[in-house]
Amino acid sequence: MTPLRQRMIEDTQLHGLSPRTQEAYVGAVKRLAQHYHKSPDLISDEELRQYFLYLKNDKQVSRSAYTIALYGIRFLYEYTLKRTEVQLDWVRPIQEKKLPVVLSTHEVSRILSCVHCQHYRVCLSTIYSCGLRVREGVSLQVPDIDSDRMMLHVRHGKGNKDRYVPLPPTTLTWLRQYWRSHRHPMWLFPGRTRAGLSPAMATQPLDVSGVERAFRLALQESGINKAASVHTLRHSYATHLLEAGVNLRLIQAYLGHGSPLTTALYTHLTRPADDLAARAINQVMAELQW
Repeated sequence: MTPLRQRMIEDTQLHGLSPRTQEAYVGAVKRLAQHYHKSPDLISDEELRQYFLYLKNDKQVSRSAYTIALYGIRFLYEYTLKRTEVQLDWVRPIQEKKLPVVLSTHEVSRILSCVHCQHYRVCLSTIYSCGLRVREGVSLQVPDIDSDRMMLHVRHGKGNKDRYVPLPPTTLTWLRQYWRSHRHPMWLFPGRTRAGLSPAMATQPLDVSGVERAFRLALQESGINKAASVHTLRHSYATHLLEAGVNLRLIQAYLGHGSPLTTALYTHLTRPADDLAARAINQVMAELQW
């Protein structure tokens, strides 16, 4: 590892960035260096400009990949290299106005019923019923269950923030039944162990890629023709709560969103709101004279 990379890692740690963000930022700078085959501290302003044009026009990377590249490279120059003459204010994240895919409650039930491995089914069911990100779901620990208050403690979410979310009684029952099958002292969803070893000896939780693969197979088996992923369960949770009349600010807290504007996206996805709008439009149209 080069001294520059080591220093950048240390700087991301000092800024309190989560391990995943640290890894993403360092990876973005690594790809920049590989593109020009030289150390990032030798790259000029014009080369930076051409690199972002390359990402946008030639590689046509996604908005998230482009944003990570921007923030990671900006962090290097502003905080690690302290090169104040390097300006990246003219670089803007790619704008997207896509609405997320949402599943109905019936579709969620169909997909989960097609997950045949118990550990994946319970994990995916918990992710949906508590509105979790996939990494938050697999990382749940035994002390995170507050059965007295019927709450789930989500630790180190996005932005390294903790939060509490309501724990449905059915989900608590599933978690208890599944935990009795392995009795791991820490993880609710322990990862794989070597042949002959008890699951209680696992040193890591379930692998995220395994959970994602189980969802894809279940989606295919269900016959539901939607471009859904594990994260779609979280979008569906928020939409279903909003349709049930739960206050938007409360949903914001459950999801761990920093801004209410992020949560407000789900107002565009709710059926009751669409039905009300459709009835109003239909009434106006019925009163028109042709």
